Amino acid sequence: MKTLLKKSPYLLILFRFLLAPTILWVAYKAEEPTARLWIVVFIVLGLLSDIFDGIIARYMGVCTVAMRRMDSQTDLIFWLSVGVACYHLNPTLIAAYRYEIIALFVMEGLCYGVSFWRFGKETCTHAFLSKLWGVCLLVAFISLIGFGYGGFPLLLAVYWGLFSQLDVILIILLLPKWQNDIPSSYHAYLLRKGKEIKKHKLFN
Repeated sequence: MKTLLKKSPYLLILFRFLLAPTILWVAYKAEEPTARLWIVVFIVLGLLSDIFDGIIARYMGVCTVAMRRMDSQTDLIFWLSVGVACYHLNPTLIAAYRYEIIALFVMEGLCYGVSFWRFGKETCTHAFLSKLWGVCLLVAFISLIGFGYGGFPLLLAVYWGLFSQLDVILIILLLPKWQNDIPSSYHAYLLRKGKEIKKHKLFN
């Protein structure tokens, strides 16, 4: 049982990774009412897996840098698949906010570009604002896919995403060396000044 618990964070990450192609398949192959229902279920399951993989890993003492990097990239793949499915099901709604969404993708690309430029590897901050962005994405995608409504949830997700990505870029620029799990750009500033930071359990 203990061995299974130690492996379960990796299994939950794998589960979320496999949800990505499943969501795309359902979006393009299933009839629309059924597709929307199942994708909403998959989004909730994906978010739950994201929450519990970290909780279990910390509890079992198996939380490693490699696991955090894997978790971060799986999150990106998962949310991109949800975004593609959302566009397929709501092309008109998404097109109405195309410039904001393009800006979001540009900022995401900058996060990775600046991180590779400074450290030669991808970003893995798991910052607090990014965690809140995950909640915003959850609400926006459920609104779009489940109810066909964009409005405030979509705008909030887009602008909070831009805000959180700016924070990530500042973290990368301020860090003296590559580190994972940095709560905010303020904490990165403290590290640059040679001070130790006490991370909350959310960021371990």
